[in-house]
Amino acid sequence: MTQLEFARKGIITDKMKEAAAREGIDPELLRERIAEGTAIICHNNLHKNGIPLAVGKGLRTKVNANIGTSKDDKSIDKELEKARVAVAAGADAIMDLSTGGPIDEIRAAIIRETQACIGSVPLYQAAVDTVTRKGKAMVKMTVDEIFAGIKKHLDDGVDFITVHCGVNRAAVEQMDREGRIMEVVSRGGSFTIEWMTYNNAENPLYEYYDRLLELVKPYDATLSLGDGFRPGCLVDATDRAQIQELITLGALTQRAWDAGIQVMIEGPGHVPLNQIEANMLLQKQLCHGAPFYVLGPLVTDIAPGYDHITSAIGGALAAAAGADFLCYVTASEHLALPSAADVHEGVIASRIAAHAGDIVKGVKGAIDKDIAMAKYRKALDWEGQFAQSLDPEKARRIRAKSGVDEGHGACTMCGEFCAYKVMNQRKEQLAG
Repeated sequence: MTQLEFARKGIITDKMKEAAAREGIDPELLRERIAEGTAIICHNNLHKNGIPLAVGKGLRTKVNANIGTSKDDKSIDKELEKARVAVAAGADAIMDLSTGGPIDEIRAAIIRETQACIGSVPLYQAAVDTVTRKGKAMVKMTVDEIFAGIKKHLDDGVDFITVHCGVNRAAVEQMDREGRIMEVVSRGGSFTIEWMTYNNAENPLYEYYDRLLELVKPYDATLSLGDGFRPGCLVDATDRAQIQELITLGALTQRAWDAGIQVMIEGPGHVPLNQIEANMLLQKQLCHGAPFYVLGPLVTDIAPGYDHITSAIGGALAAAAGADFLCYVTASEHLALPSAADVHEGVIASRIAAHAGDIVKGVKGAIDKDIAMAKYRKALDWEGQFAQSLDPEKARRIRAKSGVDEGHGACTMCGEFCAYKVMNQRKEQLAG
């Protein structure tokens, strides 16, 4: 049975116990939420070294880091370094989006060398196999080849797979009628639409959705229903194509649940600040409260080189409004493949956003670290402050560069005029 089926029968599994312990909540509460579909345990039965990851209602907002090769940079070593950096920075999950070089070996190495939850987009596999290994045009992929790519990833132990099942003819028609500046920016979405157009056929993952459910169930992997029509610029946000796809994903969520398959929904994308909360509410309503996994959202289009910041701004608001899982964005977004340093900064920025949202949502224990930090700051306890920091090494590095003797206590911003020192001295005077 799957975790969803166990949960519906009132059975608390070892995976539920382990995930609940990591969240600091009662396993029965987690079981109830899995049973209703508002939480998931993301873990493929074949991912033997993987840690079951709980995502969803009332849980800590999780962070994913995208890595992966391209045609222009095929280094396995670089991607493994990025995977290690992402995990060290606190990423809960890693998505391998490789499209260049030995992608099977890269995926296997990432799975082997980390305990993090692993996601992927199997359509990339099918495309690479078709073009590079079989010498055919991508649009000549067969339905069987598409499903073979999915099976390959599941066999390798991938915990959640992004599948663009909602990219159907109805949504494409809405996009074409309404018009968009950037049309489709999802790579998997664009592949799917190109295939549909060339073959004059419906999306196979929509048309043969029951086949997909049958394939996934033995692995108990999570379906991450992809947002092929996520907006790639602010003015395309929350349009008919995006909402048409979301309506379809709501129906597909129900069908997956009926088959015992766990689901999360992927979301935008580039979204103005004043539309983020509405997007979160729409998803929760249309998709029956299924966990929501968002890219960013990015709140402006004009900050290349700083999109980890535009993403963190939107991510904080999204998490506060109900998003359950944030996909980081790095400073290299829209410009280049990220470096290991970009990955580190991207994960930290997304973790800041996730934590800010958790405080608003009242996630158990979220505010405790901030209270502890406040107490350490008041006491001018630098080691305590470093211990509570999301990036202790950077905080320690900046402090050390100031050249201040540790015994001095205050930082170089205020020195002897430090407000903490003044108030601490006042307290001593009152006590005396």
